[in-house]
Amino acid sequence: MKRKATINDVAKAAGVSKGLVSFAFNDRPGVSPDTRDRILTVARELDYRPSLSARSLSTRTSYAFGLVIARDPEILGADPFFPSFIAGVERVLLQEGRALVLSVVADEQHEATVYRTLTADARVDGVFITDLRHDDSRIPLLRELGMPAVTLGRPEGSHAGDPDAFPAVSLDDTPGIVAAAQHLIDLGHRRIAHVIGPRRMLHATRRNAAFAATLEAAGLPADLVIETDFTAAQGASATETLLDLAEPPTAVVYGNDPMAIAGIGVAHERGLRLPDDLSITGFDDSELARYVYPALTSVRTDPLAWGEAAAHALLRLTTTGVAADIDLEPARVITRASTGPVRA
Repeated sequence: MKRKATINDVAKAAGVSKGLVSFAFNDRPGVSPDTRDRILTVARELDYRPSLSARSLSTRTSYAFGLVIARDPEILGADPFFPSFIAGVERVLLQEGRALVLSVVADEQHEATVYRTLTADARVDGVFITDLRHDDSRIPLLRELGMPAVTLGRPEGSHAGDPDAFPAVSLDDTPGIVAAAQHLIDLGHRRIAHVIGPRRMLHATRRNAAFAATLEAAGLPADLVIETDFTAAQGASATETLLDLAEPPTAVVYGNDPMAIAGIGVAHERGLRLPDDLSITGFDDSELARYVYPALTSVRTDPLAWGEAAAHALLRLTTTGVAADIDLEPARVITRASTGPVRA
């Protein structure tokens, strides 16, 4: 079995001291650019990787970021957004020799406890804040703890370039919802329902406001709105409720793809033909969207790219103390076979 290269091997091959190798890997002053490049090149050739625990001790850095998610694990497992977002984060962190500490908690009370523990134990250098809420208690808590953070989207009351806010990596999802609703209106639908996520989340109320404004601009009612927890089960239940109405909708816009796919299943069970009898749209444009029958019209957000951008922003914030807001390409609707003209 091949012996693992040590810091002594790198120092000898590069013709420098062991201390200089340590300085080069920890980006400390006192190492010229040419020498640092030579050390890092030798390290790559020898397949040398410094001990993360040793680096943490010498730099007082954990080399890890935190992601705390307050959702039921079953909901999280069925939501395609977070696996893709986490994959994007990990892709960047792996290249930087850093780790992601993931905590899935049942509620917001446990969430605050985890943040305090991560800070007290110095387990992470910064955190990602997802699922922003109205009056989000995490923002003042993390400021009190002195924990660097990057938010997905801008918190309530903040604005682009706000010097008092955490750096934000934002993707405007309202153009996608507007386009999905307008697509259905253009197809002749006049009774369109919206199945949303929890109203405490900013993106749920923001998307519903955009949906309602689009329908109202077309002179249509926007009163068919059902709140869910984002699970496929509640998506199916919402679909049952809507189809049982005396005047059911001819189209439904869902807050994510799992709920939309569950809605397709309910429609099939009732003998409805899509899109002849009912049109359905999803959100996030997950991989499954193109393979269900009929293929699902959905709003594309690219959570993988979102994760990569958020990781880069948090790296900049924790290494330099400053990171600019990042605005990603807005969401857009991808039309497929699950939507069609309303039946005359």
